[in-house]
Amino acid sequence: MQGGRVTEPVAVYIGGKAAREGTRFSHAGAIVADSFGERPDAAAAALRKLAGRSLMSEAEKNAVWSTAITRIEPNRVAVRGYDIAELMGRITFGAAVHLILTGELPDERIGRLMSAVLVSSIDHGATPPSCLAARIVASTGACLSQAVGAGISAINRHHGGDIEDCARTLESLIALADVNGQTIEQAAATMIAHARAAGVRISGLGHRLHARDPRAVRLFELAAEAGLVGERARHIEAIRALERALASSGEPLPISIDGALAAVLADIGIDPKVYNGIFMIARTPGLVAHVAEEMTREKPMRHIDPLDHVYDGPAPRRLGGGG
Repeated sequence: MQGGRVTEPVAVYIGGKAAREGTRFSHAGAIVADSFGERPDAAAAALRKLAGRSLMSEAEKNAVWSTAITRIEPNRVAVRGYDIAELMGRITFGAAVHLILTGELPDERIGRLMSAVLVSSIDHGATPPSCLAARIVASTGACLSQAVGAGISAINRHHGGDIEDCARTLESLIALADVNGQTIEQAAATMIAHARAAGVRISGLGHRLHARDPRAVRLFELAAEAGLVGERARHIEAIRALERALASSGEPLPISIDGALAAVLADIGIDPKVYNGIFMIARTPGLVAHVAEEMTREKPMRHIDPLDHVYDGPAPRRLGGGG
């Protein structure tokens, strides 16, 4: 060190065995020595095993840019370090989505919860803008990818965007409570009052059709089963506090599926900037189904009124073959 500046390379080792079960440490999981004193011998053994070979391949040395998502090698595809072939049949699709978006494989309960998140938004009938856009484009004779792409392009700030907006509102509410030393109920009342005075709508509350969104109710049940309770459910408690504050002010608006998704995804720890993408992933199978139906059942270039339709699919059914 010269003049208060570090002039030589510095290696730092942090290790320990006291973490509670379930704690993840990413690259720290690769530590092969139990103590600092064993590190030199462990490093020397690793270098001898390499026999002078570089840790990087020629392709890695010559690469112009990097990606940390998927590695492709002959006979192997690895997402975030996990071999896809090994994951197939062993994890849910929800867990795979969590892995590729966050870089970490969730435990089984959170993986199931992520699958529930995707199922909750798979479709909402012919009225949403994404479905209407997809069907209109399909009616022109466009191919499946063009029609579905049009539907995906309609998912934006006012269609699907409420999930991210609500999550950021919940973050602000939690911060407001923490900074002012308030309970979440007090902070929610303050936020509702300010929103009313400004004429601002709070995303995630109220639905044009559902007085009690059944998807939101079920998602919160599954979140509790997955262990999102107490301190692990601060965003869920925040949106419930907003719902109660609105009811107390004489304007009862139930939590919508967008609000439930925002709270649950935030408590899982997923970055809000990908929430619109999660909604796209969930809605794509529904768009594919609508486009396929439009292509096979309807005439080309028809006028499509999203409200002027009738459902003629299966009668209500339940899991387990109970009718």
